Amino acid sequence: QVQLVESGGGLVQAGGSLRLSCAASGRIFSILTMGWYRQAPGKQRELVSIITRGGNTDYADSVKGRFTISREDSKNTVYLQMDSLKPEDTAVYYCNFAGVKAAAWGRGGDYWGQGTQVTVSS
Repeated sequence: QVQLVESGGGLVQAGGSLRLSCAASGRIFSILTMGWYRQAPGKQRELVSIITRGGNTDYADSVKGRFTISREDSKNTVYLQMDSLKPEDTAVYYCNFAGVKAAAWGRGGDYWGQGTQVTVSS
């Protein structure tokens, strides 16, 4: 069974920075995509950023130019560097690993982290 553990959330003032990490444990051969989502109170969960195995990235318009996603496959880890944070970035952030394979064959699985709170004060 694959488990994702997130870290790095917390309270920061507007304009500050935080770096989120999400590491996967378990039997893992490859991970197709790694991503970050967030959910603010009373709102639906939304995609923040995603990175493919080939290194292609995509960002929500609201975070472009402020957030940077990266991955370290040797550690089965994805990072989200968040700079110039705004109060509207306040949310619970979830990591998602898709296409997780335990071997070169077979179908990949989809896994979520438990969520980490990010609070940006004005």
